[in-house]
Amino acid sequence: MSQHEPLRRPQTVADRPRPAPRLEFYLPAMPPLGLINAIEHRWAAYRRRRRFRQRFLPLLALDDRTLEDIGHRRDDLLWASRLPLRENAHEALIARRAQRRAEGSPRRLP
Repeated sequence: MSQHEPLRRPQTVADRPRPAPRLEFYLPAMPPLGLINAIEHRWAAYRRRRRFRQRFLPLLALDDRTLEDIGHRRDDLLWASRLPLRENAHEALIARRAQRRAEGSPRRLP
């Protein structure tokens, strides 16, 4: 035996490669893209609604004059809070404010 030749020892049962376990079901490497897209869309809608509630719903504690100075109305904020998840409440609130200004509705201050 030369020094370049590896040592050969007898194989035992523990040294033999084990066969791969056979699974009773198949797991694909990646879930369907439609499922991933639906989950991402729902998650984004949830985050958007949560962000709206964190930023705008505390404004309901203010009085009407202060809300009017900021550029909002109490009924608009309540309306936007009841919009479905698929709609961006902040953008809808901006559009409603622009529509109200275009119609030229008077300010409702006491």
